[in-house]
Amino acid sequence: MSDGSLSQDEIDALLQGSSIDLGGQDSSSGGGEGAGLSEQEKQQFAGILSNIVQSQASNLSGMLDETVTINAPRIDAGDASHITAGLPDRLVEIKIDYTDGLSGFHSFLLPEDAAKTIAGKMMGQSEVELNEAALSALEEAGNTLAGSAATGLGDLIGNTVINSPGGTRNIEASAIQLPQGGTVRAVYSLTIDDMQATQLIELFDMNLVKSLLQYTGGGQASAFEGNASHAQAGMGMQPPGGQMQQQMGGGMNMGPQMWGGQQQYGGGQMGGMPGMGGTNVQSVQFPSLNPQAGGSEQGNIGLLMDVYMEMTVELGRTRRLIKDILGMGEGTIIELDKLAGEPVDILVNHKLIARGEVVVIDENFGVRVTEIVSPMDRVEGMT
Repeated sequence: MSDGSLSQDEIDALLQGSSIDLGGQDSSSGGGEGAGLSEQEKQQFAGILSNIVQSQASNLSGMLDETVTINAPRIDAGDASHITAGLPDRLVEIKIDYTDGLSGFHSFLLPEDAAKTIAGKMMGQSEVELNEAALSALEEAGNTLAGSAATGLGDLIGNTVINSPGGTRNIEASAIQLPQGGTVRAVYSLTIDDMQATQLIELFDMNLVKSLLQYTGGGQASAFEGNASHAQAGMGMQPPGGQMQQQMGGGMNMGPQMWGGQQQYGGGQMGGMPGMGGTNVQSVQFPSLNPQAGGSEQGNIGLLMDVYMEMTVELGRTRRLIKDILGMGEGTIIELDKLAGEPVDILVNHKLIARGEVVVIDENFGVRVTEIVSPMDRVEGMT
């Protein structure tokens, strides 16, 4: 069993697209993989994921305030025995399924040592145990990675992709949860500043991957192939070489070009058409549909602007014995854990994001926001 870190040879193998020895088993063959993905499908899926790691690494860097590097993944597929072969003895599992736009099983796996290091960086501590607070911090990191992936995949398929809330466990390798049927595994090399390179493992439902590949079939998918072994965090996909041109008899060149939110038409000669010989067709540029000030990230976030989220204002909490609860009646006074005049908590999907003070507006209660909670306070608030 590996201790979760990668040797330099293994890192080089990842970057070159070669197979990695995970506990003595070649990840490129055997293990029931024949019924999974073809080599072409694995390359195509690796290219799709490689085009997402840049935004994932960037968002995780912002959360940790440290440089995060996530290299292109190595893809393999197979049954449970193949997927779990060679994994470290203990791992942290962050299960975040896809629920809308794409649907199916999905999870991240981190070796225990790497999980402790990442949780410690998030909590501002050098050494941490994988207690409830540390697992909550790792869950937030997993949600960040999954959210970036959902945005990228949504852009790719032209639909909004939504994840379920994360669920995190510290488990033995034998207790990893797997989907029914085949599983697809992506193995990344993950580095955070001076931390030794480690594995980040991502598991997908085979049916989910097949559905995604169907979305990206044909010419659009081919743009991703061959890029997996070269993509790293900080390197985006480049536009396909040449221009997409459609030749229409008589030398007319009016092929549409779609890239970067603009549609252009080549300015070739329209010779050979009655009454139009020698007429030049000027290039036409349409404005971007996305606000220029927002950039690509703003455009991606725009896809989620119409999604409802539950917002709750919490006056306070308390704990009581069952006998006290059963003994409550009209007129019972329940003392809460907040003092009079203290700010109330504002939660979104049960996560603390802000605090405020209660106000009255036209006989209705309201809350004036007085403080936005920092990421560190959000992590501590989940304990």
